[in-house]
Amino acid sequence: MMIPVRCFSCGKVIGEHWEEFEDRARDGDEDPAAVLDDLGVDRHCCRRMMVSHRDLVDVVSPYQ
Repeated sequence: MMIPVRCFSCGKVIGEHWEEFEDRARDGDEDPAAVLDDLGVDRHCCRRMMVSHRDLVDVVSPYQ
């Protein structure tokens, strides 16, 4: 899990929702907007961070 713990804009804790969001939305079974509504992520800044996040640890780790 490499998502930031808090939203950069408002400071709300969003890291705790990442694993469930990824499991439910990334498989294509559920709409990401519906998953975020169900998890209680209401603010547009927090939703932006969840939807646009990409795990880059596999890309960056060979260069460390």
